[in-house]
Amino acid sequence: MKKIVLFLVACFLLGGALYAQVDTTAAAAAMAVNPPKPKKKKYDLTKRANDHFLLQLGYTNWTNLPDSIKTGNLPRSINAYFMLDFPFKSNQKLSAALGLGIGSDHMMLDKNLNFVNVRATGARMPFNDTTRFDAKKTKLSTAYLEAPVELRFVSDPEHSDKSFKVALGFKFGTMIKASTRTKVIQSSGDYLLKESSKRYFNTTRIVGTARVGLGHFTLFGTYQFTKLLKDGVGPEIKPYTIGLSFGGL
Repeated sequence: MKKIVLFLVACFLLGGALYAQVDTTAAAAAMAVNPPKPKKKKYDLTKRANDHFLLQLGYTNWTNLPDSIKTGNLPRSINAYFMLDFPFKSNQKLSAALGLGIGSDHMMLDKNLNFVNVRATGARMPFNDTTRFDAKKTKLSTAYLEAPVELRFVSDPEHSDKSFKVALGFKFGTMIKASTRTKVIQSSGDYLLKESSKRYFNTTRIVGTARVGLGHFTLFGTYQFTKLLKDGVGPEIKPYTIGLSFGGL
């Protein structure tokens, strides 16, 4: 009788051991086929600086210029924007940003060839109106209220002020002012002539933007998709800019 009892106990223990081994092997096989997904790192973004303020200085030029129009000295663009940054929950290295600010272009024209007259009354804006004055130099400036929008990537979201970053986007702007500043030569003495008019200008502009850099400094480029001037009043000028951005806050 004792032998029978011992035999039954041994069979029970052996069966349990075999079942446990099969169960463990099956679980291991299941984990090998479907390994657990690693948890995504969560960054503390409460104190990060991510280009909430952008200051840009660049070299600006025009496309589609006829031979009768030449730029001179150093045409430039100066922009300043305040931006709000919204990190993606699914990937904190990516974020969307939008803001508001002022963008301005300052074109220096060839002193021996061009004197642009924004106050003219004809159908086309003259770039060679030298009949009124003997002009020593002319600068044409345009200023816009702009709303930039960017899709941003930063390699280390917690330390964006020290990390590699890339941004692509657009700027949507409405013209505030178009003006000229001309130094006029006269026998009685030179003087500075300032004139302003938006009559010939396309007052809405859409610009593509790109930035790439490290930390607070990025190289930027822009290309204006809309024409600078209205249809039929002058050449189909489209400005572009290459320069340096400083981002802070």
